[in-house]
Amino acid sequence: MNRRKKINQLLKAHAKKASAKLAPKSSKPKYISKADRLKLAAESTEDLGTSAES
Repeated sequence: MNRRKKINQLLKAHAKKASAKLAPKSSKPKYISKADRLKLAAESTEDLGTSAES
């Protein structure tokens, strides 16, 4: 009984992982590094500064 239960448990775990890979991604945003965030912030402030001068 124990051997059968363990095998079934493993098969279920593998099936769960496989279906999770095929499922659509969550709505979690993609990670942006701190350096990239600083660059984007600098560019946006630069754009605001040039549009205010015009």
